[in-house]
Amino acid sequence: MFRLIRLVSAIYRNRSGSILPLATLAIVAVAALIGGAVDISRGWRAQTRLQAACDAGVLAGRRAVTTNGLDANATSQAQNYFYANFNATRLDAIDTTFTVTSADRGNTVDGVARTALPPIIMQLFGMGNFNMISRCTASMGVGNSDIMMVLDTTGSMNSLLSGSSQTRIQALRSAMKNFYDTVAAATSGTNARIRYGFVPYSSSVNVGRLILDRNPSYLVDSWPVQSRLPIYRTVQTQTGYGTPTTTTGTPTTTTPTYGSWSNYNATLYLTSSSCSAQKPADTAWTNNGAATSSSVTTINSSGQQVVTTTVTQPQTQTGYGCNWFLINWRLQSRPGYRNLVTVTTSTANPVYTSSQVFDHWEYRPVTYNTSQFKLFQPVNTNTGDNGTAVSSTWRGCIEERSTVRGDPFTWSSIGGFSPSGANDLDIDSASDGSNASKWAPMWQQVAYIRTYTYLGNVYMNNTMPSPTGQAAPSYCPTPAQLLSSMNRTAYFAYADSLVPEGATYHDIGMVWGARLLSPDGIWSDNVRASPNNGGEVSRHMIFMTDGEMAPSYSIQSAWGVEYHDRRVTDNGYTRDTERHNSRFLALCEAVKAKGIRVWVIAFAQGMTPELNTCASSDSAFTAANASQLDAAFQSIAKQVGELRVVQ
Repeated sequence: MFRLIRLVSAIYRNRSGSILPLATLAIVAVAALIGGAVDISRGWRAQTRLQAACDAGVLAGRRAVTTNGLDANATSQAQNYFYANFNATRLDAIDTTFTVTSADRGNTVDGVARTALPPIIMQLFGMGNFNMISRCTASMGVGNSDIMMVLDTTGSMNSLLSGSSQTRIQALRSAMKNFYDTVAAATSGTNARIRYGFVPYSSSVNVGRLILDRNPSYLVDSWPVQSRLPIYRTVQTQTGYGTPTTTTGTPTTTTPTYGSWSNYNATLYLTSSSCSAQKPADTAWTNNGAATSSSVTTINSSGQQVVTTTVTQPQTQTGYGCNWFLINWRLQSRPGYRNLVTVTTSTANPVYTSSQVFDHWEYRPVTYNTSQFKLFQPVNTNTGDNGTAVSSTWRGCIEERSTVRGDPFTWSSIGGFSPSGANDLDIDSASDGSNASKWAPMWQQVAYIRTYTYLGNVYMNNTMPSPTGQAAPSYCPTPAQLLSSMNRTAYFAYADSLVPEGATYHDIGMVWGARLLSPDGIWSDNVRASPNNGGEVSRHMIFMTDGEMAPSYSIQSAWGVEYHDRRVTDNGYTRDTERHNSRFLALCEAVKAKGIRVWVIAFAQGMTPELNTCASSDSAFTAANASQLDAAFQSIAKQVGELRVVQ
């Protein structure tokens, strides 16, 4: 560079008029100008790529953040994306570095990218490397979102995960809580409104309180339930005797007995006649002492009670007689004794009371009055042992409104559901007042199935009435919840309240998730409630299940006891699963047409064709274990949110 300056100075001082030095100087100037342009262009291109790669890196790192914060995995993801977008070799860059940090456990990810670009031409003029630096930041921003979680809480969710001491329901609770924390971190310091709703489902859904609060008339006042009816027989029970009829018989006397003779006077009579002339008349019989009484009770051949009372009155008299004594007659007297007997008979007819005594059961449909039961009031029914009254109170699960049998069911934006008339699939319509358009409270305590036993095995019996049966298995999950803003404590408490029981009916979960999330339905006032920030609201349904559709025809479900009620199938069981799947898929299409994004998570099982079809585009996840379930919820949380470059 020093020699170049001396050359230029010499040319400048030379006054000889030589053109060659001038031409040489011009060539050098033009070369420097062109070389600078080339190297500056290369530098600008490298700087642009560096910034783009930096942005890509922090975006990838932020997307990979979990509840563990900016951990090694998230950092690795950021590095991979940066170097995939910045090809140092192609750009002739050297000493390239990229570092990511976070001051808030990953909610905001900061990146710094550095590289050096050696000049190609300008280094001939002594210019050193172009040192470049780019700074970038990515964060998760969440707009207004309504999130309806439709959660499979069937009995299989109580199973242990393979190789783990954790049950599936415990893994779900944990993933739900991490989901909340992720979204809460993304909305921290913003005015975004996030609302959560829940529909736990199994063989029914617990939406009774929501329906009752909306309009009690949407619930029927009477409903037929597969149940049992006590049959009684009339029994006459004798409770006593009526007023007796009393008859007193004619008094009778016993044969008198006499005591010894004694002299009446001292006169001795020579003849009988002279003695007899002096003999007084016998005295009258007179009562002698107190009377005695005795009673005997007997039952005669007519069943009457007969009380015989005998009153005995002792009597006495004095009798006189002339008796020969050795050589003369003597006037003598003696006491006489007898009893006066009076018999009184009282006859009373038996008194009977009629009563009904349990005889046997008839297992059959019974129409119950549900007008108080649907209000969550205790109601007595004679369904206890031997027909005794038992009290039951509604838990809140429902039987669906009327439907039609169909195979298959479809939905289109033009014609709606086909075949038509299935009120149980209608997402938006309220009751029109008819029983067919109303829901029924599931009366678990009075539900029975009809059975018979053959060779020691118990089978379903469709004979009606049946003399034998047993209680129908019936399950009722945790109550559903409308969309609402929830603090962490309330959300976590709801997650912990989930209890696994029952069979898998995806269609009942889907239709009620849709009803509570639809902006056009019965709860549209809740769904359409405007956020304070005035922004748009995105709607999401997270449908999580650990099993395939598995209806049971021998339990009480949202469609009654399917083997007996036959609301879905023709004979109670044939193509039961296929028909419920058909209804489920039709519902999925109707839900997505409302602009609701349907996320599907297949947990601890493979992704079935039905579940994959139900999901919105790029919204299906398979989770074999707890960590994958958590990852699926995290991925959804990040896509519910809006990942963006801040700087």
